[in-house]
Amino acid sequence: MAESPTIVVMGGGDGAPPSARLTLVGYRFSPLSHRTREFLVRNCVPFAWLDIERDERARQLLEESGVSSARLPLVRFPDGTVLVQPSEAEIAEKIGLQVRPRGSFYDLLIVGGGPAGLAAAVYGASEGLSTVMVERNAPGGQAGLSPLIENYLGFPEGLTGADLARRAVAQARKFRVQIVAPLAVTGLRLEGDARVATLADRSELGCQAVLLSMGVEWRRLDVPGIERLTGAGVYYGGTIADAVLCRNEDVFIVGGANSAGQAAMYFSRYARTVTMLVRSDSLSKSMSHYLVEQIQSTDNIHVRLNTTVVEVQGQDRLEAITVADAAGVKETIPATALFIFIGAMPHTEYLDGVVKRDRQGFILTGPDLAPRPPGWSLDRRPFQLEASVPGIFAAGDVRHGSVKRVAAGVGEGATAVRSVHMHLESSASKRPSIDGNGGGANGT
Repeated sequence: MAESPTIVVMGGGDGAPPSARLTLVGYRFSPLSHRTREFLVRNCVPFAWLDIERDERARQLLEESGVSSARLPLVRFPDGTVLVQPSEAEIAEKIGLQVRPRGSFYDLLIVGGGPAGLAAAVYGASEGLSTVMVERNAPGGQAGLSPLIENYLGFPEGLTGADLARRAVAQARKFRVQIVAPLAVTGLRLEGDARVATLADRSELGCQAVLLSMGVEWRRLDVPGIERLTGAGVYYGGTIADAVLCRNEDVFIVGGANSAGQAAMYFSRYARTVTMLVRSDSLSKSMSHYLVEQIQSTDNIHVRLNTTVVEVQGQDRLEAITVADAAGVKETIPATALFIFIGAMPHTEYLDGVVKRDRQGFILTGPDLAPRPPGWSLDRRPFQLEASVPGIFAAGDVRHGSVKRVAAGVGEGATAVRSVHMHLESSASKRPSIDGNGGGANGT
């Protein structure tokens, strides 16, 4: 039986010694295995991937560990510890990530660790604010999964989203930002002059000001068969590891914006062919010009315009997709890998009744609000990135009217911190004391 095409190593580079890597044993078309693999990729953790169907070493590790193949994935750490079907929190704690805040009250709570949140963390902490950032997945957000960002100022050769996230995290930690992940914020309320966030572990976190920078998630494709096969050949977004595992295969990408174009370019390095399925009649309507040119000049990338996916087929894994053209003519095509990049939606349901949002759930700020929103308690108007409640701000993709670009998110995160300072300076209330090591509620 053939072995996996390669060892997938993220974060430590291909030169990372085997002793520095953990080993992930799983099945390529298992949703649980995929979720674990994606978590490791997003957190830049070096790992070796062993597929139970292709690697003899995978079966040996299962036998040595006394684990049934029905209980995959299995994660073996460099110290010999083995976890079976571990949660993300269990992996995070084992590899040394901070999974809960050290203090209970901060000057600035940042919800979400994408480019906007990371920029705000750096600027806030470097300017003296005790700062905590809570991220439900991994720092970097959707941008962290980008295989190559070529239009970010200062990087003429481009850089990967993972590299950008790694650099930003290191910079934030330099200024003693607490980065807590994976942990979700599930509620937000006002309590006097404080803002109090409820976390997924039912603990609470207080602050003077909140920056909401949760970003967005891929819009789900609503066609027959999609739910059953998500994680088993159908994926929302795509990681570098996914591209490697598609070596010499025919890959299909749904979407026509920059994220889809960047993925197509990267997947083309490994796949036999990459077919982009684009609903629009032109790539140029939603994709940067430089990407359109690159796609057009790449021989193994094919673009099918005016095309939508109407069904996916397969039992335990993706086997085929059915597409339709503008006239409704359908065609069924064999497929093992379908990656979906079809716009994004915010998940801000827990903010219902807290701040004003538009019909899609994006947070309204500054000029998009009435001069003084209902219930607004201050004489001044909301600042440019301030939501309908004083001291609550929004930046990046989750904000109504934002420009969906990495540089724009970084700019908004930095700008929001200035408004946070202005809010704190204008507040007549005395700040509550900070729990923890004095000013070190944001200590490392």
